[in-house]
Amino acid sequence: MADALERVLVAGTSSRNLAALIPFARALAGASNPVVIGLVPVPVGESLSAGAVRARHLREAIAHRAPDARVIARVAHDIWRELGKLIADEHASLLLLNAADMPPQEWMRALECDLAIVKPPCPKKIRRILLPMRGGPFAARALRIALTIAGAHHSEITVLHAVPPTRRQDESYQQTLAHLHQLPQVTRWVHARGDVIAAIQRAAPHHQLLVMGSIARPRPDDPAIGPTATRALTNVPLAALVVKSPREISGLDDAPTQPEPERAPVDYTISVVVDKWFAENTFHASEFQNVRDLVKLKEHHGLTISLGLPTLNEEKTIGKIIKMMRRQFMTECPLLDEIVVIDSNSSDRTIAIAEELGVPVVKHSNVLTQYEVWAGKGEALWNSLYVLRGDLIAWIDTDIVNIHPRFVYGILGPLLREPRLMYVKGFYQRPLRMGKKFQARGGGRVTELVARPLLNLFYPELSGFVQPLSGEYAGRRAALETVPFFEGYGVEIGLLIDLWSRFGLSAMGQVDLEQRIHRNQSLGALSKMAFEIIQVVMTRVGKQHNAQLLNELNSSLKLIRYTRDEFRLDVTDLRDRERKPMIEIPEYRAMRVGK
Repeated sequence: MADALERVLVAGTSSRNLAALIPFARALAGASNPVVIGLVPVPVGESLSAGAVRARHLREAIAHRAPDARVIARVAHDIWRELGKLIADEHASLLLLNAADMPPQEWMRALECDLAIVKPPCPKKIRRILLPMRGGPFAARALRIALTIAGAHHSEITVLHAVPPTRRQDESYQQTLAHLHQLPQVTRWVHARGDVIAAIQRAAPHHQLLVMGSIARPRPDDPAIGPTATRALTNVPLAALVVKSPREISGLDDAPTQPEPERAPVDYTISVVVDKWFAENTFHASEFQNVRDLVKLKEHHGLTISLGLPTLNEEKTIGKIIKMMRRQFMTECPLLDEIVVIDSNSSDRTIAIAEELGVPVVKHSNVLTQYEVWAGKGEALWNSLYVLRGDLIAWIDTDIVNIHPRFVYGILGPLLREPRLMYVKGFYQRPLRMGKKFQARGGGRVTELVARPLLNLFYPELSGFVQPLSGEYAGRRAALETVPFFEGYGVEIGLLIDLWSRFGLSAMGQVDLEQRIHRNQSLGALSKMAFEIIQVVMTRVGKQHNAQLLNELNSSLKLIRYTRDEFRLDVTDLRDRERKPMIEIPEYRAMRVGK
């Protein structure tokens, strides 16, 4: 029995074509979960972000059909070059492509791993495999694949001997022939006469699968796998795999018959990089609504997950949030290992409600007190890193009126499905309350008027984030513990900039959480928030250019107060200080040793 292949990829441009390949991949990859690559082509000249919705639909469709598969959606102007890069990145040993997705001949030769063009569907039970031997350079690869599938299905193999007389005396072929006679899986031999396709058709009855090698050097006008293999796929009523190897493996480098594919220069301008990131790393909460599948992924990866709930006088909403999260993610499906309220000295019944519901409450002012106690949401989040135990940490704001489980599974799902991601932010529509009515898209004023313009100006790589200030996000502890936390309103934009600086854009994602209704803040409160956010961005810009910009800026905010008869200025000193990365705190390091 041949061992399962080390790294099997499945690639295609439609969910139907991809899904048809997964049973073949399971037979070839053994216990390994399939890696499925959805390719979304976008015409040259169009923004790659135009492929975002199609990428999402591909991910959703494959996750529905194969929840254990790792799905990679890639959007590109040239999908075959993109596929070539992924083959190298994933160290693929075999790539499966649906015959309906066959690449052009020049790209078929350029893909640098073993390749199988597949005619589905895969039979549920494969009792006998038909293996034509025509003396080509890919015979050994075809045999390896036939043996692997035979091992998975406990199948027998019929060898169709169709080798030209000139090839029969070749020493390498004689060695292959001798090996075939020693294999217990090979239980039948058929000697072909005349046209090889006619011979395959005569032998096809009582077989469930055809495995054969591709032509080595197709002529310019030939199909990419050669005319004989193409006729076999078309005319033989069996599921089939046509196998070929890259040039350097097959020994054909000395006499290439086709030119290399024309490769236009890759556009690495920021706008294209951000467009591509937006198309590939923007998710929707609905992709992850099957929480049981997320629990399986969590267990497969051996992860623990914590939910931190930062609070400050949230008695109107905290009870409903705790009840829903505990019921959905601890009682019904054990996605969360703990829920902890991180309180900032609430003066209402927030703490009492949480304790009555049996959820641990930690006042952040009582954590790591040896480092001075500061106020602010960022301070609460920083201290929660010390308190929470999970490998993945999710935070959601606790003033959400329309609370829904998607606020949690939405931000955790991408981290569980995509090992490359370190940090995921939520975004949503934020209605603005106007009296008793809501304006559908009126919220997020500081985001649109301050945060996003600043990012576009100074950090354009982050300009694809829809809501950089959202309070719903999750990350891997291994990433969060390595970056500073600003103490106040600037914590979200500070995390975004610092995590991008450390891990790069490809390690970050965002997810559409649909709609969020919460308590809208006054204009004065928003002005303070905007002031702190500007401070944080300018601090990071200064650090980037080795200049202390903030020391030269005024840290006092003058707010204009209106009374019936006069105006006056209220002066507030605002300086958003930052905590050093948690990994640099000795007590934290001592606690995490061995974990």
